[in-house]
Amino acid sequence: MNEAAMSSTPVIRAVGLGKTYAEGRMRTPVFDGLDLSVAPGETVAIVGASGAGKSTLLHLLGGLDVPSAGEVHVAGQSMSELSDGERGRLRNRALGFVYQFHHLLPEFTALENVMMPVLLAGEDVAPARARASQLLEAVGLGHRLEHKPGELSGGERQRAAVARALVNRPACVLGDEPTGNLDDRTAATVFELMLDLNRQHRTSLVLVTHDRGLAFKLDRVLELHEGRLRQLSAPTAA
Repeated sequence: MNEAAMSSTPVIRAVGLGKTYAEGRMRTPVFDGLDLSVAPGETVAIVGASGAGKSTLLHLLGGLDVPSAGEVHVAGQSMSELSDGERGRLRNRALGFVYQFHHLLPEFTALENVMMPVLLAGEDVAPARARASQLLEAVGLGHRLEHKPGELSGGERQRAAVARALVNRPACVLGDEPTGNLDDRTAATVFELMLDLNRQHRTSLVLVTHDRGLAFKLDRVLELHEGRLRQLSAPTAA
């Protein structure tokens, strides 16, 4: 368990978060004044209509984009107070990312792709290889270590992406429609894998998803609607 998860400090905290896009004289506000806190080990789903700003919010939480207002704290550190290099190192250490498309590098094997965040953190090859191998084994790809992405199925590529997101033992994994490009059966398998690994590693999850059936398996479901976050209650059985 990482240090952030061992404390009561939220792994991610957004305060007064706002984002406005500018093009010439045009100003397009996406949202303003959003507050969000994610506890260690907590799982949170973000749902909403297409174009509501869900991916934008996720990018701000992960320090991949800069807010127009407010600030984001990751593992107790304000992202706005860090240089680009410091922000990148914090992202690599404290956060993992899983996207709708796996973004594995095609010229590298599954093992090399999963090792990469560990090597970027400055660790030696041997421990990076051992940790990556262990995680690939955990996601059912122990027999696919030396296969390149083009030799893997869609579900296998996404499971490798999940392993890569977890390899640095992050405080939180951010997922942007991580099962959206998979058939229903494979999507359910990958989703359950992410929840199982969350329970094992106490890594928080913040997932953007259009699938409300999957969303309500998480601890909280938040809907981004007209620039505001509101908590949804699970639907009652008929």
